[in-house]
Amino acid sequence: MNKFILEKVINVKKKVVIGMSGGVDSSVAAYLLKEQGYDVIGVTMQVWQEDEEYEANEGGCCSLSAVDDARMVAYMLDIPFYVMNFKDIFKKNVIDYFIDEYMEGRTPNPCVACNKFIKFDALLKKAMELGADYVATGHYATIEKHNDRYLVKRSEDDKKDQTYALYNITQFQLSHTLMPCGEYKKERIREIAKEIGLIVHNKKDSEEICFIPDNDHGSYIKKQVPDKVKEGYFVDKHGNILGKHKGIVYYTIGQRKGLGIALGKPVFVTDINPLTNVVVLGSEEDIFKTELVAKDINFIPFDKLEDTMEVEAKIRYSAKPGKAWITPLKDGKVKVKFDEKQRAITKGQSVVFYSKDLLVGGGIIDEIL
Repeated sequence: MNKFILEKVINVKKKVVIGMSGGVDSSVAAYLLKEQGYDVIGVTMQVWQEDEEYEANEGGCCSLSAVDDARMVAYMLDIPFYVMNFKDIFKKNVIDYFIDEYMEGRTPNPCVACNKFIKFDALLKKAMELGADYVATGHYATIEKHNDRYLVKRSEDDKKDQTYALYNITQFQLSHTLMPCGEYKKERIREIAKEIGLIVHNKKDSEEICFIPDNDHGSYIKKQVPDKVKEGYFVDKHGNILGKHKGIVYYTIGQRKGLGIALGKPVFVTDINPLTNVVVLGSEEDIFKTELVAKDINFIPFDKLEDTMEVEAKIRYSAKPGKAWITPLKDGKVKVKFDEKQRAITKGQSVVFYSKDLLVGGGIIDEIL
């Protein structure tokens, strides 16, 4: 190979497709990648269905306004921008899954499903079809390579850390993923956006479920499958009827508010039985547990858990990590035992494992022991 061709090959820019939601994080991530010398292509994933609520959802990542914001940012950064249709795969793997889980008395995490099936699978495949080397997001997490293994570590900004929803990511996906925001605090990301003149620098963070703009998941499910959501009974732990509920999809373990029943004392949802269509109510003491079994396990620093391991574990995104022991079971599941009781361990949610700032892995809570 002559010198001219060799220099040309060395200087070829790495191409990266970044998912742009129209928010400040993905917008600044696109800017940072361009500054680092990448050939950046902006993509907004069209996941909203044919519904006025999606299209009018101001500021959400499932709205037409998000597309407009992302397109404007791409124009300001002088990068190509495309809208790609992921409606069908999103409906199947996120929306339908979300509805089915609630119908089974479980409480799913749609962001975990979206990351697993959409952002780091479908989008990555589409990016590679375009000849891209990487896919990128605005997630607050960091990816490092140690020996032959890719690792995920907590973000520099502990308050915004999003590793809880990233435990499903595989080694192949990690090798083709960039998360530039993980090295910054949120305040600095907003400052950068303001410094470079992005009008989204003060855009409000989206905290609700993206496809449910009013955050009323029960009413949303009732609208989608009206014939399946049926009234039933509240009962106590002995099976005594306490009153009527409007459908199990409206409730989750640990819930106290919005039950629509007055018993003269505080009561909490302690169990949901889809077979009998009952919601069990009890005292707050009844929702504290120490052991669970998780399924659909994925580990990041290693392929398989061979023996009992001490970790810190979180049973929901907003939970404080607690010291726990994880033990492999014969069926590929993992038993998790906390040192201290955890409030409202909920089937369908993810339990995620850490070792200091290292994301070890996680799974879906399948049983509460």
